[in-house]
Amino acid sequence: MQTRQRWKAQAGVYLTVAFVAAGGLGAAQPATGIPTEVVQLTQFGPALGVAVAALLWPSRTRGLLAGPCGPPWRPLLTTPFLIILLSAAPYALLTSTAHATDPRTLHHPFLLIAFAQLIGACGEEIGWRCFLQPLLRTRFPAVTASAATGLVWGLWHVQVLAQSPAYAAGFLLATVAMSLALGLALEQSGGPHRLLLAGGFHALVNLGMLLFMDEETGRATPMVLFGLACALTAAPWIRRSHRRPPVTIPATTG
Repeated sequence: MQTRQRWKAQAGVYLTVAFVAAGGLGAAQPATGIPTEVVQLTQFGPALGVAVAALLWPSRTRGLLAGPCGPPWRPLLTTPFLIILLSAAPYALLTSTAHATDPRTLHHPFLLIAFAQLIGACGEEIGWRCFLQPLLRTRFPAVTASAATGLVWGLWHVQVLAQSPAYAAGFLLATVAMSLALGLALEQSGGPHRLLLAGGFHALVNLGMLLFMDEETGRATPMVLFGLACALTAAPWIRRSHRRPPVTIPATTG
């Protein structure tokens, strides 16, 4: 297979496994007794996709996961707090109600939930930001690769598409915007830095939504506000980005 076509096969295998595995894990979760409040097993579908890609293309996958050797962009982890603030404050004003949840009222210890959310987020991010986004980056500019990853990431949450059109649109706006912020901020970061920063970002957003929003009720308003907040916080990252040629992944065989 020509090198220029190989990326399509790699992306196709990864996405197929990520989607199918997520569905199977979600169906199996009730039998495991693991509460979805703590962690959703579907989050590990992308990790299984990367595992299969590593079996088929070991050196290529190692090269994608290793990434460049630039310094980590730690200020990225301030963005989730801004996203939640820009989502929760307008929602509270619109509804005249503070939708805050006391962590002590959750069904499980908050520290357990936070730790499990980080593990689950890393299970997703090793696929989206550590594999698929760098793979697309070898063929496309940073903004295009990041936005495409965000759109697929959003569609991977297929259950969201069963909600109202406004809810689904708000969610897809959020995933694309967050993926732009993550992809552009992590453009020069590789290895464990990329995974920990992306996983930390993802987990902080999930925890913020758990404590300060009620979008899981299916209401469109909080999800639309969330999407707009993500878009606002992604704008500075887009402005900072420069047009760069596709990056080169060290390993091209395997």
